[in-house]
Amino acid sequence: MFKRLECVSLYTSDMEKSLSFYTSMGLVENWRIDRALEDGVTWTLIGLTFPQKDSSELVLSNHPEIHYTEVEILVDDVRQAYQELKQNEEIKWIRAPFATESGYVAVMQAPDGNVFVLVGK
Repeated sequence: MFKRLECVSLYTSDMEKSLSFYTSMGLVENWRIDRALEDGVTWTLIGLTFPQKDSSELVLSNHPEIHYTEVEILVDDVRQAYQELKQNEEIKWIRAPFATESGYVAVMQAPDGNVFVLVGK
């Protein structure tokens, strides 16, 4: 079911300072998405690629309510994975599947307490 580590998303309170630091380490800005919350606050995601082309990405986020590291795992079909995994009573679902610009996302907490963001079609 888990295909690969898609990315690790890090919170930053200073997007430009973090972007400058990580690009000085050799990462390259690959994409940027601005999203609005219901209260009108806009937050940003920036995807950074590593020099090794088959590597996962590092993503910077300044979401005002998510101040922790997120591990994103690629699955073939997020909604199907959710249907299969929700049978496991040890998994806590933080967010059921929802649409994004590139497919679907769901957020789960594993029995050991680690949180994973499932991404895919």
